Amino acid sequence: MSLTVTAADAAQLLSLVPSLLGFRPTQSIVLVPLAQGRSLGAMRLDLPPDDLVDTVAASAIGMVCRIAEADAVVAIVYTDAAISPEAAAPALPHATLTDAVIARADASGLRVLDALTVARDGWGSHLDPDLPAIGRPLDQLHVRDEHARALDADGRTDPPSGDQVSGAALPRVEQAARRAVAQALRSLESSLETICGIPSTTRMTPRIDPAALEAACALDDLPALYEDALAWHPSAEPMHTAMIGWCFSRPALRDVALVQWASDEVGGDVAMEAQRRWEDGAEYPAELASVMWGEGPRPEVDRLQRALAVTREVAALLPKRHRPGALAMCAWLSWALGRSSHADRYAQMALHLDPKHGLADIVRSFARAGHLPDWAFRVR
Repeated sequence: MSLTVTAADAAQLLSLVPSLLGFRPTQSIVLVPLAQGRSLGAMRLDLPPDDLVDTVAASAIGMVCRIAEADAVVAIVYTDAAISPEAAAPALPHATLTDAVIARADASGLRVLDALTVARDGWGSHLDPDLPAIGRPLDQLHVRDEHARALDADGRTDPPSGDQVSGAALPRVEQAARRAVAQALRSLESSLETICGIPSTTRMTPRIDPAALEAACALDDLPALYEDALAWHPSAEPMHTAMIGWCFSRPALRDVALVQWASDEVGGDVAMEAQRRWEDGAEYPAELASVMWGEGPRPEVDRLQRALAVTREVAALLPKRHRPGALAMCAWLSWALGRSSHADRYAQMALHLDPKHGLADIVRSFARAGHLPDWAFRVR
């Protein structure tokens, strides 16, 4: 069953979508699931080619159906195409996709509150019999009244300005900071070779830096290291950046960070012990391995965001040959936060430097398949 909301309400909803997503979508279809009239967030997919319309429509409604509380949905297409006025009725772009989404929703028992398109030159509802031939003016979508501000999920009065790929570039860092990190990394590797016999990846053997010796000893307690890292400022702490970058280059140590940042320091202790047991021949616990696939308790968003901010800066500071591990972690953290477009970008960057990087390849397959973490479909 399809129900149409009034044009004024639709414009208000469209003004809120960027805040629900955290960006302004382009060339996208956005689904806004609702429960008893209240938005449960929003999800975005790329606009499909004509031969994949039915597949994408099925995937989109399937994702909404995974939210147990959802009883209705609003579908919104964002396109660079223009509205085509006709003698009989206006033709909103991507009507075939919208019709497919409505059909899938009806078959799944979801109410379709509205099906909208925001085009290059106007906007409108596919369910609106009074839609003007040229659509409705885009200016209506830029007016945010007091009621809209009150409904803004993030409490902002100004919605985000960038699109879904904005913000995926690594942060800019000073060249001097990069050189300091490269030097710290050489010193750390030399210290680890001296203390533990771990071969250095560099040909030269630099002077043993006392700070590097201290850092090498700090690696004995990885959970404490990873927890402290959430409060670090990598550009100002080259040895800390070298330590984290060195760990990210080793899957066994990197996976401890992945589990810990998705849980807490106790989770890191458990993951570290499980890693030691696995190296001795024990089976790795399924509940820890499942975290990588996005299963288990929902991580704290603020914790993942802080981990991503630190990891992005670490990746920007590391020499390129040491960077794939940090980029893969950026990809996984972005994916865990529901930012698949960013995750795909970071995974591509890692695979460009190391085409056989395992974690980057896994995350990229997640993003390309539209696979989201299970916790993304659970209401907070």
